[in-house]
Amino acid sequence: MALFGNYDTPGRGVLKTPHEKRPFFKFWDIYFRHCWQLMGLNLLYFLFLVPLFATIILASTDMRWLALMSVSGIMGPATAAMTRVARNYSQERHTFMFHDFFRAFKLNLKQGLIMGYIDTVAIISFVIGIPMYQDMANKNRVMYAPYVIAMACMLVFFMMHFYIYQMMCSTNLNMKQILRNALFLVSIGMKKTIYTLLASLFIIIFNYLMLLVIPAIGLTLVMFFPFTFLTFVACFNCYPVIRKHVIQPYYDQRGEENPEDAAVSDEEALFEDKAAEEEAVVPEKKHKRKTIK
Repeated sequence: MALFGNYDTPGRGVLKTPHEKRPFFKFWDIYFRHCWQLMGLNLLYFLFLVPLFATIILASTDMRWLALMSVSGIMGPATAAMTRVARNYSQERHTFMFHDFFRAFKLNLKQGLIMGYIDTVAIISFVIGIPMYQDMANKNRVMYAPYVIAMACMLVFFMMHFYIYQMMCSTNLNMKQILRNALFLVSIGMKKTIYTLLASLFIIIFNYLMLLVIPAIGLTLVMFFPFTFLTFVACFNCYPVIRKHVIQPYYDQRGEENPEDAAVSDEEALFEDKAAEEEAVVPEKKHKRKTIK
C-alpha cells in the first residue's frame, strides 16, 4: 500500500504505461531531485515565521495573544507563496524559487492575510478550548460530547489546509469558495487526505520529539525540512484532486482543453465557480474570466 498514492490509475495497482513509476517511488524521485531547492525554500519560509516565534517566546503572558494576532497574518501569504513553489516542484513544472515565491506572495497577499488571521483565531481557540473541554469532561462525562466535537473540528480544519493554500495560489476563487471547496475536497479525496494526514502527523511528531530531545538538531531540522516536506506531500497527493474536481470541470463546462493536459472528466462539476487557465487572458468585455495561475 503506497503511502503517497496516485489513485487515479486504472485497475488495482496497474500502471498507465510500462515505464511509469509507482506513486511511492515517483514521489521520492521527484522529492530528491528538488531536495536542495526545497530546503532553501523551507529556510526562506522560516525567516517569515521568525517574528511569530519571537512574539510567542518574548511577549508577556498578558499580551501574548494580542501580540500574536498583530504579526500572525504574515504567515498566510508566506504559506501561499511556499505552496505555489512546492506545487510546481511536485507537478514537475519549471519554477524559479525566489521569483515565484515573491510573486505568489504579492498576488496572494490579501487572501493570505485573511487566512493567516483565520488560522490564528482557530489555533488560539483550539489551544484554549480543547484542554478546557477535556478538564470539564474529566469531571462530567456529559462534556465528552463537546470535547469530541472540538477535536473533530480541529482535525477537519487541519486537513482542509491540504487544499486551501493550493486553491489560493492556483485559482482566483474568493475565500468563501476556497473554504467551502476545501471542506468538500477533504471527503471527496478521502484516501489521499488520510495518507497526507498520516505523513503530516509523523513528521510533526518526529520534529517535536527532536526539539525536546536534541534541541540543536531539532531547530536545524525546523529551519530546513518540515514545512516544505509537508507542503510537498500535500501538493503531490492532493493537487490531482483539485485538478479533477475544481479545475477540469471548468474546462468541461466551456468546452475548452485544459492547458495542463489533464484527462477530461465526464463527471458533472461539483462547484459552481471554477478555476481557469494556466495564464491570465484578456477578459471579454463586461465578463471577467477565471484564471489558473
